Amino acid sequence: MGMFIVKKMQIFEPAMCCSTGICGVGVDPELLRISAVLNTLKKNEILVERFNLTSAPMEFVSNKIVNDFININGVDQLPIAVLDGVIIISGRYPTNEEFIDLLELPNDLLLKQETKVKLKKFSKCHCKGGCCE
Repeated sequence: MGMFIVKKMQIFEPAMCCSTGICGVGVDPELLRISAVLNTLKKNEILVERFNLTSAPMEFVSNKIVNDFININGVDQLPIAVLDGVIIISGRYPTNEEFIDLLELPNDLLLKQETKVKLKKFSKCHCKGGCCE
């Protein structure tokens, strides 16, 4: 098997109550999907960094591309996905198919996700200080 280049993806998210946004009642199914996808990628040794405006504001300031994007478009266009230093998606999260295409992954890597996401319990909310509303 030859060498392959691992692409670097980062996701910059709007302000949320905790690092994943999976806290409180009304959890957005899209946030559940993203957490499940990123966990699956991590298990396969593919790290996608994830920053949200609440817990990692300096990442937004220190990344010139992201900082310029927010100065022009505002935080309403978050989340954005950055691949190898280029903004490739804004205003939404990448789909499972896009993760596979962009990171050049095996097609079946994320297919088993759907059932896991639905079964996930919400007991792991470790938010403190009244952030889970």
